Amino acid sequence: MWPAFRRAHCWRVKLGLPKILSGIGFTMQGGKSMESDRLNVSLGKYSGVIADAHAQARQDQVVQRIWSKDVSLWKTDAAHQKIIRNSLGWLQVASEMSAVAGDLIDFSDQIRGQGGFKHVMLCGMGGSSLCPEVLRQTFGQQSGYPELLVLDSTDPDVLAAFANQVDLDHCLFIIASKSGTTTEPLVFYKYWYNQVAQRRENPGESFVAITDPGTRMVEMATEDKFRRVFLNRSDIGGRYSALSYFGMVPAALMGVDIRKLLGRAEGIMRSCSGESPSESNPGMLLGAIVGECANAGRDKLTIVTNQNIAALGLWIEQLVAESIGKEGKGILPVNGEPLGPPSVYCDDRVFVSIAVGKWDGETDRALKALEDGGHPVVYRSLKDFYDLGEEFFLWEFATAFAGWRLSINPFDQPNVQESKTATKELLEYFTREGKLQEQTVLASDGVLNVYADEQTSEFLPSTSVLEALRAHLAGVRKRGYIALLDYVEETPEIEAAIQTIRTHLRDRTRCATTTGYGPRFLHSTGQFHKGGPDTGLFIQLTAVDKVDLPIPGESYTFSILKQAQALGDFRALASRGRRAVRIDLGEDVLLGLSKLRELIVQACPIA
Repeated sequence: MWPAFRRAHCWRVKLGLPKILSGIGFTMQGGKSMESDRLNVSLGKYSGVIADAHAQARQDQVVQRIWSKDVSLWKTDAAHQKIIRNSLGWLQVASEMSAVAGDLIDFSDQIRGQGGFKHVMLCGMGGSSLCPEVLRQTFGQQSGYPELLVLDSTDPDVLAAFANQVDLDHCLFIIASKSGTTTEPLVFYKYWYNQVAQRRENPGESFVAITDPGTRMVEMATEDKFRRVFLNRSDIGGRYSALSYFGMVPAALMGVDIRKLLGRAEGIMRSCSGESPSESNPGMLLGAIVGECANAGRDKLTIVTNQNIAALGLWIEQLVAESIGKEGKGILPVNGEPLGPPSVYCDDRVFVSIAVGKWDGETDRALKALEDGGHPVVYRSLKDFYDLGEEFFLWEFATAFAGWRLSINPFDQPNVQESKTATKELLEYFTREGKLQEQTVLASDGVLNVYADEQTSEFLPSTSVLEALRAHLAGVRKRGYIALLDYVEETPEIEAAIQTIRTHLRDRTRCATTTGYGPRFLHSTGQFHKGGPDTGLFIQLTAVDKVDLPIPGESYTFSILKQAQALGDFRALASRGRRAVRIDLGEDVLLGLSKLRELIVQACPIA
C-alpha cells in the first residue's frame, strides 16, 4: 500500500457519468472537491469514445500491465518485445534517483566549492539534452551555483557564441550520450577537450560523462581521466530519461532542489500506479484522451504553455513525436505555435494547456473559444516550477498508454537512423572527394536559392522562386501539416522571423505548422516526418555559416557536418517520397527570411 500521506495526490475522474458530456474533472475520494483545476478537460463529442477507451483499459488491466512490464501489451513479435523489455526502467527511476540525491548534492557542492566553475555546459542531443534545457530555461541561474548551458547544435556559429560566453578555465563540461556513440556529443567532446587541453595539464578534471554501462564513452572518459562518470540504467530510452542521471546531474549542478523535484515525480507515480483506482489515474486519463483523439482524426497535439515554462513543450514534442510517429500513423505534437481563433484551425486538433497558476484573461478566453468551437481542450495547472517533476512522469506514462491505444511500440525509433545513415554516406564522400554532393538549384532570385530532388522537381516550375513556392504550397493537404526544418543558428531575431512565416502559413491554410532547429529535431519530430503518416509538406531552411570550426581528429569541420546533416535529412525525406524543398537563405539569414516571408505571402495570400 502507498503511504497514507500520498493519498492527497490521488484524484477521482468522473468517467462514465452523464455529466461527462460537459467535461471531466477530479475530486477527492469521498466526493469532496480538491484541486479540481490541476487537470480538467473539455471533450465535447469525444467524451463517449474516450470513456469507452478508459473502460477498455480497465478491462484489459492496462495500467497493471504497464507496471508489471508486460511487453505483450504493445507488441507480440519477438523483435519488438526485446526492445520494449529493455525500455521500461523509467517507471522506477525517480525513486532510485531519490535514493542517490545526497550523492548528487555532495558532488554539486564539490564543484561549486572546489572547482571554481562558473558555467556547466551540457553537451548532448535529443533525450540527453532536452530535460536539462527545460530546467535551464525555467529555473535560470541559481544564486551561488554555476550557470547551466546546453549545447545541442552542430552549427559553428552556435559553438563560436558558446566559446565567447564561457571561461574555459572555469567551465565544467558534461558529455551526455546514452549509447556513447551519438555523433553530436562525440564531436562536442573532441572539440572542447582539445580546447581545454591547450590550457590545462589535466583537462579531464573539467569533464563529466553520463552514459550507459559498457559504452565506448566509458572507455574514453576513463582514458582521459574525467572527473566523474555517471552510469545510467541501460533500460531507459533517451526520451524517457528526464528523471534519471541525464536530467538530475545537471539539475543538481545548477542548484535545483532535486529532492523536491523527484518528490513531485514520486507523488504522481503513485497516482498513476496499478494500486490507484482507475478513475483516479491522471496518466491513464491523459493517455486515453491523446490516443483516442488521434484515433478519431484529432492527431495534432497542440501544446500551449506559459512563457516561463515554454521549454517544456520541446521536451513533450520529442517524447510524443519520437514515441508515437511510426508505422504510417501517430500523433504530431505542435509546439510553440501562437494561439489563434477557432477559424484558423481544422478539425484535427486537441489542445493541451499547461500553466503555472492561472492564465491571463486573453489566453483564457482564447482557450474557452476553442472549447466552444468543438475542439477538445485539456488543462494542466502547476503550482510552481517543481511540478515539472510531475509533468515528466505524467507525460511518459500517458505516452506509453497512448502507444497501446494506437497499437504502436512507443519505445523504438526505427526511422531516426535513416538520416544518420545518409549523413554518414555524405561525410564519407566528402572524405574521399574533398566536397559534399550538392543538389541542383531549381530556382534563384539572387537572395534565395530553391533546391528539390529529381522527383519533386518534375512538379515545380523553375521560372522563379515565387512560382516554385506557389506550386509547392499548393500541395498542402487538408488535415496535413507544414514543417519548417531550420538548419540555421537559433537566435531570438531568427526565431521571431520564422514564427511570423509559420503563423501566416497556419492562418492561410488552416494546417498545423511545426518548426525545429537541426540537428536537434532529427532526434524528435524527425522520426514522425519519416515514419508517421504522409501528410507533411516540408520546407528546409539552410544558410551560409559566418564562421567555421575544426573537429579534432576528423577530416571535416562543424560547418561540413551541419551541411551533411541537412542534406542527409533531405535525402531521407526524399527516399520516403515526402514533399520537400530546400531554401538556402544566403549569407544574411534575417534578410533571407524577410524575402521568404514576402514571397510566401504572395504565393499563399490570406483571403
